[in-house]
Amino acid sequence: MPMRFLAIGECMVEFSPTPSGTYAVGFAGDTFNTAWYARQLTDTEKLDVGYLSAVGDDALSGQLTDFIEAAGIRPLMARVPGAAPGMYMIFLSEGERSFQYWRSQSAARHLADDLTALETAGEGDLLYFSGITVAILAEAARDRLLAALQAAAGRGAEIVFDPNLRPRLWPASDEMCRWTMKAASVAGIVLPSFEDEACHFKDTDEAATAARYLANGARLVVVKNGAGPILVRGADGDSFQYQPEPASTVVDTTAAGDSFNAAFLVEYMERARTREAVRAGCALAAHVIGSRGALVPVTRMDLIVCRNRLSA
Repeated sequence: MPMRFLAIGECMVEFSPTPSGTYAVGFAGDTFNTAWYARQLTDTEKLDVGYLSAVGDDALSGQLTDFIEAAGIRPLMARVPGAAPGMYMIFLSEGERSFQYWRSQSAARHLADDLTALETAGEGDLLYFSGITVAILAEAARDRLLAALQAAAGRGAEIVFDPNLRPRLWPASDEMCRWTMKAASVAGIVLPSFEDEACHFKDTDEAATAARYLANGARLVVVKNGAGPILVRGADGDSFQYQPEPASTVVDTTAAGDSFNAAFLVEYMERARTREAVRAGCALAAHVIGSRGALVPVTRMDLIVCRNRLSA
């Protein structure tokens, strides 16, 4: 039986800029991006990738579901009558991106209405969610999701959380921070980004970020840091830093962290070698930021080539 990778969150309609100045239409979203890259890197015989969310009953929702299935990902989608997917537009400036969102009525806000897919999760399964997953839900729905994840962890599932702090989704920073730590408390692996954590939790360095999540119950924390060194800390005392070489080309940093998470988790699930998993994550992120848009075609060979260009 293949291992199961189940991502939970919101997949939206993406409008990404093209070199000609027009916009290409696609589908993307933080946890979906990670699921999509995980699918590109592994055979279906080894890893069953699913995506738990909710969609409407409109034509765009049908296209989104078809897109997920065509990518080799199982869509576990609740149907919300009268709803539709959220949308966002990417703006680029020297490789850095900003976004405009239209998601207040997104069907994905109802993803916790049906969590039966989590009831069978257990040993050998990996369940992945983010701060955005939590942010788009009503408070009662957040509690339902976290309780379901906690129960799955009790059955042996590996719970992974990327805080992905997005203050515009929250009414106040302190509420965002409180729910972030509550969500992280159900996860064994936490994948924060230092720039965000320093801004909103006032962490002085990567070690402070790692220490906070370890004290909150995580057993492994991987602190991403843009082009800077990645810090890995385990509850068992294992600790190291990894400094990748600069990417040769930076076109669009959209999904850099999402793709890192995918390669890291796939490698970690297969071999449980943390250093090699970090190296794989850096390699894929370097490949992804060399092209426009969130979803960049990738093969296992692309990953090997990129890894060979990065410091061991």
